[in-house]
Amino acid sequence: MSFDNDFTGQDTRYRMRIRKKKWAEPELAACKYYVNSPEQYKGRWKEFFGNDKPIELEIGCGKCTFIAEKALRSPDINFIAVDIKSDMLGVGRRNVERLFAENGRTPDNIALVRHNVEQLDAMIAPGDGIAVMYINFCNPWPRLKHNKRRLTYHKKLRMYRGFLADDAVIYFKTDDDGLFEDSLEYFREAGYTVRNLTRDLHNSGIEGNIVTEHEKMFSDEGVPIKYLEALPGK
Repeated sequence: MSFDNDFTGQDTRYRMRIRKKKWAEPELAACKYYVNSPEQYKGRWKEFFGNDKPIELEIGCGKCTFIAEKALRSPDINFIAVDIKSDMLGVGRRNVERLFAENGRTPDNIALVRHNVEQLDAMIAPGDGIAVMYINFCNPWPRLKHNKRRLTYHKKLRMYRGFLADDAVIYFKTDDDGLFEDSLEYFREAGYTVRNLTRDLHNSGIEGNIVTEHEKMFSDEGVPIKYLEALPGK
């Protein structure tokens, strides 16, 4: 699941309430792949990972089941997972550890980062060469006066273009019709090219999709999942 970044949202489906977990911050502090002050790695994320492998980014990573599965499937790629809540990242760390252990691996290609996703340009620089970005089930902010807080709003998309590689791809999934249709316009307005667009992902024939917890919830309710890929270009 990946929409916990917008924790003050109006739609309660997108407001993941998580109780305070006293163990979260101590466990994160002892975690070698947790980053509490990511600004120090701006322009230096390859140094953090200690290699030149491509870097992919998920914003609003929630409980990290999606990013953990991605990292397991792609050991030759490094992954940065960002969320603003340390309690959520604490749960995420446990999920990462569990999933990696079940597959006989130690987490070595993932960074869990506590940061406000509305200020990504404070922690990532163009030289970091982000190859892929994932925006999964972000808060739709349906009220017109709140639209600018959407993670796909055109001003935010322009910010992302500042640090995405020239050939990067943004993968966007949502259950929300209004957000999806508005986002199509946002992507075009910000100069992105949209491809592989579908308003029913699970019946589209598109392969390789990793179903998030909330994606399954919406799908089980009969809500079609909307999906697109966007290329920023330069």
